[in-house]
Amino acid sequence: MKKVFSIILLALVCALTANAQLLYSISGKDLKKPSYVFGTFHIANTPFVEKVAGIRTALDNTDQVYGELKWDDMTNPDSLRAMQAHMMLPEGKTLQTVLNANQYKKLNTLLKQYMGVDLNNPVVGAQMGRLSPAALLTQLNVLQYMAAHMGEFDPTNTIDQYFQVQAKNNNEPVGGLETMEFQMGVLFGASLERQVAQLDCFLNHTDYYASLTERMAKAYYAQDVKTLLDIMNEKFDAACDATPDEMDQLLYRRNADWAKRMPAIMTEKPTLFVVGAGHLPGERGIIELLKAQGYTVEAVK
Repeated sequence: MKKVFSIILLALVCALTANAQLLYSISGKDLKKPSYVFGTFHIANTPFVEKVAGIRTALDNTDQVYGELKWDDMTNPDSLRAMQAHMMLPEGKTLQTVLNANQYKKLNTLLKQYMGVDLNNPVVGAQMGRLSPAALLTQLNVLQYMAAHMGEFDPTNTIDQYFQVQAKNNNEPVGGLETMEFQMGVLFGASLERQVAQLDCFLNHTDYYASLTERMAKAYYAQDVKTLLDIMNEKFDAACDATPDEMDQLLYRRNADWAKRMPAIMTEKPTLFVVGAGHLPGERGIIELLKAQGYTVEAVK
């Protein structure tokens, strides 16, 4: 009986470990040294990185870091133009003109709850009043989480930035898998009508979205990327759910593009890739796409 119990326990541990992983090594094929891929989460605390097994080895054994974007490029003129084009409403439009009266009232109520001020404040109105609904929705998601976790998350010091700073401190190159122009189009390129509809969903289901973010954060800190992806694919309201094409654009087409680019980058130098954790798991995730190309991709223990 003791032996049977031990076998069951071992199987359970293996099953949990299979899902509980953020860091993977990439080896084999024509690679002389392993590269690594690490999954991030946009509202996770940076100190959490040091709790991930093998992360220091991955940093020490690679010669460059690649993120989704190269953070230093965010302030160049092309990036600023891209952000302006996608994150701001067209000239002559404001949130007050694109939202109906009820939506605008609910938005101000939320801003008052999260920030203590709303769009009637001249400074806030000037800073946020011309944001596109999609860009505003991103801000609201962060503000909502920060309000529930005061002092826990610093949006100016994300995990993505942490790794690029580490590389720079080691005099190592930093690169990006995408341009700012491309990523802005993916994140904020929906039609204005669709953006307003998605913002309306948030305004009418704030408790659900708060719960969604909390569950995603819990899955991330447990290093359970499969559950994280399942939550991202969760359906709750036909009008609010991401369409298959939106999920393709947000995740799967980008996964395929990155998986095509990564081999040349890894062949040049051992690389630590740092991308959103939701891009790692699943049949169309980066891990399986690299395996399909003949690489050995293994969880780092």
